Amino acid sequence: MGDGAEPAALRVVLDRQRQAFLADGFPGAALRRNRIDRLVALVLDNADAFADAMAADYGTRAKAGSLFTEVLGMMSVIEHTRSHVPQWMKSTTAMRAARVLGLRAEVVPSPLGVVGVIGPWNFPLNLVVLPATAAFAAGNRVMVKMSEVTAQTAALMKALTPEYFDETELAVVTGGPEVAAAFSGLPFDHLFFTGSPAVGAKVAEAAGRSLVPVTLELGGKNPVVVSRAANLTRAAARIAQGRMINGGQVCVSPDYVFVPDDRVDDFVDAARNTLRSMFGSIVSNGDYCSSVNEANFDRVLALIGDAKEKGAMVEAVAPPGEVLPNRCTRKIAPTIVRDVDDRMRITTEEIFGPVLVVRAYSSVRDVVDHLNGRAAPLVAYWFGPDDDEFRAFVRDTRSGGVARNDFAAQMIPSAVPFGGVGTSGSGAYHGKAGFDTFSHYRSVVGTDLPFSITGRAAPPFTRSMRSGTELTLWLARRRNRRRLGPDHAGAS
Repeated sequence: MGDGAEPAALRVVLDRQRQAFLADGFPGAALRRNRIDRLVALVLDNADAFADAMAADYGTRAKAGSLFTEVLGMMSVIEHTRSHVPQWMKSTTAMRAARVLGLRAEVVPSPLGVVGVIGPWNFPLNLVVLPATAAFAAGNRVMVKMSEVTAQTAALMKALTPEYFDETELAVVTGGPEVAAAFSGLPFDHLFFTGSPAVGAKVAEAAGRSLVPVTLELGGKNPVVVSRAANLTRAAARIAQGRMINGGQVCVSPDYVFVPDDRVDDFVDAARNTLRSMFGSIVSNGDYCSSVNEANFDRVLALIGDAKEKGAMVEAVAPPGEVLPNRCTRKIAPTIVRDVDDRMRITTEEIFGPVLVVRAYSSVRDVVDHLNGRAAPLVAYWFGPDDDEFRAFVRDTRSGGVARNDFAAQMIPSAVPFGGVGTSGSGAYHGKAGFDTFSHYRSVVGTDLPFSITGRAAPPFTRSMRSGTELTLWLARRRNRRRLGPDHAGAS
């Protein structure tokens, strides 16, 4: 499928995939693994070409960074998924003891059919390959809509895919917002979207018209708490480094940092020193990632400008002699923003750029109250020991995940789920969570008993049936009253 694909053409591909799915039946473990292997081959065989395409899309995006985050960064999750396919496919038995009486019950993980995946521009390869891997593991066919923002990466993926897959297994769609809208409205068996909450809401609305279940991997303003017991210099360095990955254009980037009120200056000094040591130059530095396009460049500058106009302290950590921001390269200097308040857009909008907001706090309880008054983020960060204060923070806040003492630490284990909550997303993948997302757990129950268990609900109702029902109901009430205790007898 190419640029400007019409809805009817998209539907033809979907119908062909569904017909092939129904004709071939549920794939075995060997075929599922083979599809995963071919997807990995597509990536590994062409890793350098993908890195070059992403550099062309961004203007400046380091090849080493792309290879690390886009390719190597997903391999452990893929290997974990591939190795567990036979285990996850197995049926589970329920009511084992009843088998001797002739009652058999099992739960069978079944493929859904055809899965749609809509990818983002910030990690345009990684974030379509990982959900496609999970969908293949569960036995599905896949259609992928690549982001039009990273058009060269999308075109490369589209051109290469037929070398590894028949279109009835994996089809890649490119094109602009109109194609994305049509793709969102297709009657998939599941739709997986990664992107902004605003676009995610539109995708969910379009999918809802066909009652298509949707997994949304969104974003949000990820908070960081530096505890009083933290190593401040180390925390500042890691937070500053994490903020600069992909030029800050990461859904799990640390967005704003709470620092003890008597240590804010020390934290800013340490963060500034880290940023200066990372970037002796910026404009001509091939390792310094550009804003992906002019629209994002202007949006980030507008957030900084709005904060400054309304009284925030704004410090651009620019190398001596360099004039930044630089529109030609779409590069913005690492920027530290202090003294913010809720009048400023930067306190409510996801930044998605090389900007770190620093806020003072006097008690962790104040931080918790602040976070709980806002939308739940994709990840909450904590720098400090795993102590009672940290455990209270985990217990009393909501977020998609929690990372302590390092950027994106919640994503290191290959087996754990990744996903948001509330406006940061719904549903999860990675590990078995991804297999579960793209599977239907089908109950299969049969009886060889000489009588019907459920037939007792059909009239006529005998005296013994009525008496048995009353006795069972009396016993249930008695048991529940004992659990509640006398203090709750009259509670509503």
